[in-house]
This record gives sequence, C-alpha cells and structure tokens, in this order.
Amino acid sequence: MSVSLRKGQGVSLRKNEYDLSSVTIGLGWDINEEKKGILGGLFGKKEAEYDLDVVAFLCNAQGKVTDLGNVENGQPTLVNGDIIFFNSQRHKSGHIWLTGDNRTGAGDGDDEQIIVKLNSLDPQYEKIVFIVQIYNGQQLQQHFGKVQNAFIRAVDAHNIEMARFDLSGGAAFTGQRSMLFAELVRESTGWKLNAVGEPSNSDTFVSHLKSYL
Repeated sequence: MSVSLRKGQGVSLRKNEYDLSSVTIGLGWDINEEKKGILGGLFGKKEAEYDLDVVAFLCNAQGKVTDLGNVENGQPTLVNGDIIFFNSQRHKSGHIWLTGDNRTGAGDGDDEQIIVKLNSLDPQYEKIVFIVQIYNGQQLQQHFGKVQNAFIRAVDAHNIEMARFDLSGGAAFTGQRSMLFAELVRESTGWKLNAVGEPSNSDTFVSHLKSYL
C-alpha cells in the first residue's frame, strides 16, 4: 500500500518489503490554463507551453556533489558527472538515468521518470536530490502558481507504488520557478524518501546546486 506523504514527512523504503533493484521516480503535473472568453480566445496571444524538467543530484555522505562532469576551457560542464539532467541523461555507472524529456506535461501518468537501481548504486552516494525546474520560466513569465496536480512517486521493480507526494501550485507558488521536490537518503535497511517541496524563484537547477558544493 502506497504511503501518501505531506511536506516535511518521510517514509522508509525497506529492502525486505520492496524490490529496490530498479526503482522508478515518476513525476507528473498539469497546467491550469486561464479561461479568456470568446474574444480572448480569438485574438489573445497563446501562452507558451510549460516545459518542466526533473534533475537529480547524486550526493556523498556530506550531502555534496563531488563530480561536476567534463571540463572545457577550465570550467565544469556538468555533463558525465553526478548530475542527471536533460543534457546528461544517463549516469556513467549505468545505475541511474532519465528516460526522456516530456515538454508539455500532457496526458495521464508520469510526465518524466528517473530510473535508479538503488541496490546497485555505489555506496559513496548517500543521497539523491530531485529538483524540478520550469525551463526558461523567467523569460516566459511562467511559474508554479499555475502548476496543479503535481506529484512525485516511487515505484519498485514490481510496479508497486511505495510512496507518493502530491503538491499543487496556487497563490503561494506564484513567481516560484523551480523546486527541491524530494530526496532519497540511504539507510541501513534501504532508503528513505523525504517530501521536501521547497520552491525558489530561480528557473535553473544550477542555483540549487550551489548548496551542494
């Protein structure tokens, strides 16, 4: 039976209860479109579709990301390091990857998924942090105030939903364009899923990454 989490809560995902050999972290959302009336629909400018991206940070026991990927011109590119995102979708270990980028959030079910082989993940990684950002949210004036029915869920290798955290937008999230949605923390018996739900007005995961360096 899936555990429904609220902000600030956590639940242990134990190896003796679930198959953690391959866990799907699924995220979904809907966009609350404003009704513009007949004239607004005919002559109003169509709002650009929301492109939400999920990003994962692989952190050590100190909660830090140590590998920032390939270096070019003396600067890290974040590609092929310990950050899973749209420009680096598969970790070099082969134990965690992003299945693809859904640019609209259309349809039922998960809009984006990260697959992680928790049983095989290198012991150096003690925490996985999940960030959701609205791509170009600042430029397009998009924000989480219009995002509704957002969720993150953890599903085990037998397609059993272990835990779920639902979080809709609303006035409190107006102007917020990215979010530290949830995190997985290694435990002796498995992993713990923590529901965080901390928003930021930045539209890039890089602003969150600074806290993990």
